[in-house]
Amino acid sequence: MRTEKEKMIGGEMYEASDLELSIARKHAQQELRAFHQAQDPEQGKAILKNLFGTTGNKYHINSGLIVDYGFNIHIGENFYANFNCTLLDSCPIKIGENCMLAPNVQLYTATHPLDPVKRNTSIEYGKPITFGDNVWVGGGAIIIPGVTLGDNVIVGAGSVVTKSFPDNVVLGGNPAKIIKVLNL
Repeated sequence: MRTEKEKMIGGEMYEASDLELSIARKHAQQELRAFHQAQDPEQGKAILKNLFGTTGNKYHINSGLIVDYGFNIHIGENFYANFNCTLLDSCPIKIGENCMLAPNVQLYTATHPLDPVKRNTSIEYGKPITFGDNVWVGGGAIIIPGVTLGDNVIVGAGSVVTKSFPDNVVLGGNPAKIIKVLNL
């Protein structure tokens, strides 16, 4: 029998009020408080290295970070997140190397049933988010569950990305669409 945590990570319907998951969310919030209060940048970095699933050696995340669990977040080398980023990680968030998130970027893997009766319970599910290398997401952009962005993708500020896109494109709008192809 699969645990609720295993179902959650696998993108299946799961019981969000499960005790193991509740404890994991509480732990993540405690670690985030310690991160935000850390006086030494290296101390803050060590807290996130322990909270996240995997990290590169070089990364920087400004204050205001929000996560659900942390353990489903995987960031590559030279990752940068500016102020007030939200990474809701009920499913894995995998970010390649040399990626940047501008202020107020939101990555949502969590979603809910369309049926209102099911939605009014604590049953939910998620879909992973994956970024290739050299992805730059502009300020206030939102990436919804299940999106994959290829290498060298740029997401314009304020965009809402509702589907996956290939390498070497610039996206913009709501819903986001290709506004430029990069000849790299």
